[in-house]
Amino acid sequence: MPKYVIEREIPGAGELSAAELQAISQKSCSVLRGMGPDIQWVQSYVTADRLYCIYIAPDEAAVREHATRGGFPANRISAVTRVIDPTTAEKGVADRGASSA
Repeated sequence: MPKYVIEREIPGAGELSAAELQAISQKSCSVLRGMGPDIQWVQSYVTADRLYCIYIAPDEAAVREHATRGGFPANRISAVTRVIDPTTAEKGVADRGASSA
């Protein structure tokens, strides 16, 4: 199943309290439960003014539907085409496609 990176512009995101982040997470999980098992939130990274979320979903439309139902911004949705990590530097790993998404 494809992976997506969702960029959510949220001014002041880095200043959100633990309680606010918990509420956002609970809302997201509630929406996901209602959508069924085909879409999964993997994790999110919080920066000063954005959240970068990793999702597994059948298509971009499912990611957009989650954002709409949850009232979350989805300013940019990018399909992950490959995943690389330090092992990609090893000879032959990239050629075998072992690091594909």
